[in-house]
Amino acid sequence: MSAAYTDQAHAIHARDVDFDFDTVPMHYIPGEVMATHVINVMHLVLPEGERAMAQALTEALPLIEDERLREKVRGFIGQETMHAGSHEKARRQLERLGLDVAPMVDSVGWLIDRVLGDHGLTGRAKREWLCERLALFAGMEHYTAVIGEWLLTNDKLEAKGMHPAMLDLIRWHGAEEVEHRSVVYDAYMYLDGGYGRKARQALIASGGLLVLFVISGGYLFQCDPSPNKGRWWWPLQLAGASVRGLVPSATTFLTEIPRYLRPGFHPSQLGPMDNALRYLAQSPAARAANA
Repeated sequence: MSAAYTDQAHAIHARDVDFDFDTVPMHYIPGEVMATHVINVMHLVLPEGERAMAQALTEALPLIEDERLREKVRGFIGQETMHAGSHEKARRQLERLGLDVAPMVDSVGWLIDRVLGDHGLTGRAKREWLCERLALFAGMEHYTAVIGEWLLTNDKLEAKGMHPAMLDLIRWHGAEEVEHRSVVYDAYMYLDGGYGRKARQALIASGGLLVLFVISGGYLFQCDPSPNKGRWWWPLQLAGASVRGLVPSATTFLTEIPRYLRPGFHPSQLGPMDNALRYLAQSPAARAANA
């Protein structure tokens, strides 16, 4: 079908959702320990970065006079707030099962605050630092949108028997990443738009996210209290899960760089968001909240 929506015409807003994680097991992708923990990174670690994005956009909002962009920014902040609460419920379930994620999440949160906070700057330095952060977050949002589309179109996780509540969580989150893929980019372009800054921070975002996924996934694997975590060392499990299409390929963080850095690129060029909006309309958690 032809694209029914455009980023410019679509209003972004937070949605009420109601997830039931009470029956979620430790390895909610059956027989796939490392793949489970890579997915855990998406909903345990990445929200810390999303919190920092929302903070940066909150700082940027008074500087944005374009009302349409202000509306999109407010919608983005509302969605990220809802993400944080939903992922916190999933985290509590995994902690009840014995996965001690607090030290890692707290450390990542501390690091993000120290590196990507506002640092109490004022005047021109404050604005320049805000633009640096927005450029970094715009690069990160490119990858979360690409991964979000991957989650919506990937049938391997469902075929593997992934627990439906966790599958709904990551697809709902992925769909909203696709939906608001242009917001941080547009805010950066509005306040600065410099290509050099955009390119530099995109490279940092690409390498940083790849390292975050590998290190955090390995850490969670090591913290997993299950006595039988598979025959293979976790990097081999990770490679196997990638080959089988159960986790995004690490090459994504390299192959997407040329597209993002192409002159004239805009996130809307990633394709229609029909898959995302269709899923958001039928998500079990969204339906449960509105029942």
